[in-house]
Amino acid sequence: MADEKNAQVQMSLFGEEPAPAPASAAQPPRARHAELNRVLSHAAYAYYALDDPEMTDAAFDRLLQELLALEAEHPELVTPESYTQRVGGYVSEQFEPVAHAARMYSMDDAMDLAELDEWLARTDEALGATPEYPVAYTCELKIDGLGVALTYTDVQFVRAATRGDGTTGENVTANVLTVRDVPRALAPAGLARLADGGLGRSVEVRGEVYMPRHSFVRLNEDADAAGTAPFANPRNAAAGSLRQKDPKVTAHRDLETFIYAVADEAPIDVHTQWDFLQWLRDCGFSVNDHAARCTSAAEVHAYCERALAQRDELDYDIDGVVVKVDSFASQEALGFTARAPRWAIAFKFPPEEKRTVLREIRVQVGRTGVLTPVAEFDPVTVAGSVIARATLHNVDEIARKNVRVGDTIVVHKAGDVIPEVVGPVLELRPEGAPEFHMPKTCPSCGSLVVREEGEVAYRCVSIDCPAQATERLIHWGSRTAMDIDGLGDELVSRMVEQGLLADVADFYDRLNEKGLAEVWTGRQTVDGEDIVVGPVIAAKIMAQVAESKGRGLARVLFGLGIRHVGATVARQLAAHFGSMQALAAATEEDIAQVDGIGPKIAASVREFFSIEKNVAVVERLREAGVVLEEERTEPERPQTLAGLAFVLTGTLERRTRDEAKEALQALGAKVTGSVSKKTSYVVAGEAAGSKLTKAQSLGVPVLDEAALDRILETGTL
Repeated sequence: MADEKNAQVQMSLFGEEPAPAPASAAQPPRARHAELNRVLSHAAYAYYALDDPEMTDAAFDRLLQELLALEAEHPELVTPESYTQRVGGYVSEQFEPVAHAARMYSMDDAMDLAELDEWLARTDEALGATPEYPVAYTCELKIDGLGVALTYTDVQFVRAATRGDGTTGENVTANVLTVRDVPRALAPAGLARLADGGLGRSVEVRGEVYMPRHSFVRLNEDADAAGTAPFANPRNAAAGSLRQKDPKVTAHRDLETFIYAVADEAPIDVHTQWDFLQWLRDCGFSVNDHAARCTSAAEVHAYCERALAQRDELDYDIDGVVVKVDSFASQEALGFTARAPRWAIAFKFPPEEKRTVLREIRVQVGRTGVLTPVAEFDPVTVAGSVIARATLHNVDEIARKNVRVGDTIVVHKAGDVIPEVVGPVLELRPEGAPEFHMPKTCPSCGSLVVREEGEVAYRCVSIDCPAQATERLIHWGSRTAMDIDGLGDELVSRMVEQGLLADVADFYDRLNEKGLAEVWTGRQTVDGEDIVVGPVIAAKIMAQVAESKGRGLARVLFGLGIRHVGATVARQLAAHFGSMQALAAATEEDIAQVDGIGPKIAASVREFFSIEKNVAVVERLREAGVVLEEERTEPERPQTLAGLAFVLTGTLERRTRDEAKEALQALGAKVTGSVSKKTSYVVAGEAAGSKLTKAQSLGVPVLDEAALDRILETGTL
């Protein structure tokens, strides 16, 4: 019992729901069966529906294998509700449901080569393999992403859906349209193998949407800088990105695909998986280049060993190898179980974790002022490379993991790429190891740090913090802020290094042509002489600096980089208050009264002006002649729909939904993405789905496009 309790404690420390303790002779099989089903279902919901896994894949697989073994020993326990009898996945109410052309199954797992050999022997026997006529297998890397089904009708892309529960997925067409490697139409090279050239035909192909490792690193760096929760691994990042309500968010997440399956191969003149992969390439799909055709267990073994050795060299995550019977006719003969094909199996890679000693928790200051604790530990080799540090993200994460300097810790690479501290080995904790506390002052500039209510991040909000200076200055000169042409990132960095710039006011009261002309660009001639900016370019840049003084209050507010104040909020504040002086004098309550400005933004703005150094920089901008006023403008149309909330669903004939949204907002309406009791009206176009159904169930009035036209024309209902 002590060992069971310790296992649960360790599992909890590593961020997972405590797994059910190992079965004992005293625990009836039926009770154990119910407990395993409960934990697996809960974990699957967190993984598929919430994109927020509560246990590692390895822990989940161990429990599933135990459940399968228990049901093999006690077949009377098997019911349709058992986790072994269903395809993993869930369908969110956030998206319209889509029925798949054929069921998308899960895959049975082989946890080691012995289990893989058993499956190969069983399959060879079922298909009557002989030395002269061996069974051919296609081996493919198991991509750790989100399953997706793409439908093409008359060779044109028409729809994308997630796997969902296997029979019904979520319509994510708008988001998949932002994924660059998804073809909008099947390429001519692939049409020769389609009956009638694909006309009048519908084909549903399947694969994985994934996030490249380099994109995942950048995404989590941005999350750290913004003080938001990081993604656990690239798979979660891909899933969360594909299931965004706003396709613009998806478009900025750098997703890619690998396609490898089809719902029904009948419309295509191909007869093996190997030939099918080539057909996909001919059609323009992204197909993984590491597939191989094998005709013996030894060749399959060799492929799995190569994949395991090469996984760290890839720019995407894999968690195993999928082995498929190559012949489609043989696949059909073998058929399916309740949840998986009999003609395929997934060989799962073992997780790699190492122990080391945590020597220091160092606090870094990011470009937006976020203080990020970083674990520094004795170097250790994990997944093919040496690591010696890993971000701990924030103080809450440190408390959750209960790590302290001096601990022996377990480390791994999240998604096999990002170094991560899993947790401490508590029995090896040295006596008196101190708890970590975030510093009260900024390690870079000594200013007080703050933690906003409801946020996990501590921040330095001083505008002249050296650690933030370069990024703040780059942002100030960017096109969407003060639009100072010629200010590249490298040049700004050089000016900071050489002491010409420290804060944004320095552009106007310290920087001059002579000093700028002498700035080293970081490059040299072939003779080894330093290349400087020079007087001609310096004069052009300084002319741009002078011109930027008249950009107006909205751009200045955005350029200052005030927390939560983006370009839109900056325009709202400038239009309402009219001057920097009026905004600086406003109370938090005054600011919160501005339409579209919530309490979080109001508190951030008020906090900015409460810091003496920030006020001093603003005053220097004023003295330098930077315009800190904005002409107030009234709305072009009367706000006749103010206070009403609309939801748009389906396809509109005379305008896009974005155009309808902007037109309604111009009249003062709010346009939201989900239907609730607070919704005033739902506008339903062609093929309206679950939102229309929900509106009808809640009694929310439904308008057609003709009614919407009248509203937009007259401004009234």
